Amino acid sequence: MIMHPKNKEQLTALKAIAKALKIDFETKKSPYDPEFVKDILQAREDIKNGKGVKTAIEDLWK
Repeated sequence: MIMHPKNKEQLTALKAIAKALKIDFETKKSPYDPEFVKDILQAREDIKNGKGVKTAIEDLWK
């Protein structure tokens, strides 16, 4: 089972539930810098909202 909490509050709640039910669990830290991840997610959101510049792959070599 893989869960993806969206914030620290959700993560804390999930850990508390697992501990209360005596379920073994482990957490893995992302190998990526949190600021980098934040920037990438923001860039994706900007593209969805019509911000930014899109370049066709064919135009990269022109």
